[in-house]
Amino acid sequence: MKLDVIKLDGKKAGSVDLGDEIFGLEPRADILHRMVRWQRNNAQAGTHKVKTRSETSYSTKKIYRQKGTGGARHGSRNAPIFRGGGIYKGPTPRSHGHELTKKFRKLGLKHALSSKAATGNLVILDEASAKDTKTGALAKQVKALGWKRVLIIDATVDENFAVATRNIDTIDVLPTMGANVYDILKSDTLVITKAGIEALEARLK
Repeated sequence: MKLDVIKLDGKKAGSVDLGDEIFGLEPRADILHRMVRWQRNNAQAGTHKVKTRSETSYSTKKIYRQKGTGGARHGSRNAPIFRGGGIYKGPTPRSHGHELTKKFRKLGLKHALSSKAATGNLVILDEASAKDTKTGALAKQVKALGWKRVLIIDATVDENFAVATRNIDTIDVLPTMGANVYDILKSDTLVITKAGIEALEARLK
């Protein structure tokens, strides 16, 4: 697959050949779905917690006599049936993550990249760098290119470029080692630099 390479000013800067084993696969929704679930589950904090009857704070004295009240027999206000009592089988801190093999995670990233290439939302950039940290000039260039919600992947993120994009909430910048399925699918346009292409191909061999 051959794609044109552009600069930030929109001018062409040659072309690049993309390997079909990474960018030419037929995207499979089931693989992408499993990858997104894996990422989102691993991102869950899992800090939800309720108090059981052993943790609520009430007197341990029997609340009323066993017989003669005409009501049910109770011994503790900490029982789950009372307001303010302990919660029965409530959530406790735990990890929501599950395992996926490295081979499957590589395959998922390949399918995510292929899905952007298949829909025409993949752009190859000559380089993602800036002379200074001014956001305004970069914002005008991005607007002229027609990019809305965009993810830019580079081999190593240029510091000036990263600072310049920090105040543009529609742009995310990631190094190739941080490239992931969820962020790729979430973006409308995926932009990868020439150096980023080489690093991705080396990572996904």
